[in-house]
Amino acid sequence: MSGSPVKRQRMESALDQLKQFTTVVADTGDFHAIDEYKPQDATTNPSLILAAAQMPAYQELVEEAVAHGRRLGGSREEQITNATDKLFVLFGAEILKKIPGRVSTEVDARLSFDKDAMVARAQRLIDLYKEAGISKDRILIKLSSTWEGIQAGKQLEEQHGVHCNMTLLFSFAQAVACAEAGVTLISPFVGRILDWHVANTDKKSFEPLEDPGVKSVTKIYNYYKKFGYETVVMGASFRNTGEIKALAGCDFLTISPQLLGELLKDHSKLAPTLSVKAAQASDLEKVHLDEKAFRWLHNEDRMAVEKLSDGIRRFAADAVKLERMLTERMFSAENGK
Repeated sequence: MSGSPVKRQRMESALDQLKQFTTVVADTGDFHAIDEYKPQDATTNPSLILAAAQMPAYQELVEEAVAHGRRLGGSREEQITNATDKLFVLFGAEILKKIPGRVSTEVDARLSFDKDAMVARAQRLIDLYKEAGISKDRILIKLSSTWEGIQAGKQLEEQHGVHCNMTLLFSFAQAVACAEAGVTLISPFVGRILDWHVANTDKKSFEPLEDPGVKSVTKIYNYYKKFGYETVVMGASFRNTGEIKALAGCDFLTISPQLLGELLKDHSKLAPTLSVKAAQASDLEKVHLDEKAFRWLHNEDRMAVEKLSDGIRRFAADAVKLERMLTERMFSAENGK
């Protein structure tokens, strides 16, 4: 006997309730943190991999990546690049053992303005996964939502059957361009939008439904559902559980282990806030963006311009830190000879 429905509902965590109308994704490179929350998918980025690669529990993966880089040979730079790609894939492969769905693996943010280089790097990551016995259907390649990144995503989807997750998405212009490119999934950021508004306006706190990040994702979700775009909307970058609850009903939400833990302990009633029905009743109008129109509309959004460039710089800086760490591992013994 499982008790009365009322009692059962009261005992159900906010996380379990959320899973009834939104696909929950774990935002972490620490795959030991994934088991407890049983997400469908997982997302990684250079910052998360850098953090995980410094943990004692993951040193075997780092050593394996280093050995791979050495084995392929070439210049120092080539060895480091190969070791880095291998490390991302090793973490992704381990994560996939723990989840039923897909893992997102990010292309180097320093390539954010080079379409062809992003396509080539993405294909290399997919090849490394294939060597590890993992089908491309279980991978989402993460690309920065620059114009070049969005076009790289379009090419990878159409010509190579590679699923893409467009990240660092802050503006409505970016969302429209991604929908028109036909990418699999977008990751519109919530918390970083809030951060910008707290730093740059007089208002320092927001109720969840008034949170500018929540409002941005709600508009994007409504636009996609109203005009029948199949691209999945996955809210990302949360600062608190209030933002997450305010986006209940969104296709996917990717959430850090810390906030997943808070949702697991929270037993308040949760109802979907977003719905296809409400989206279809919205007064949004369809927009078409070529490159010129995209650049203008995105440029009109000061927050999005600043957060996109800041996000690329941050991920690039963490990629450099990761490379330094691998360089020390690979060449410090040589230097000591």
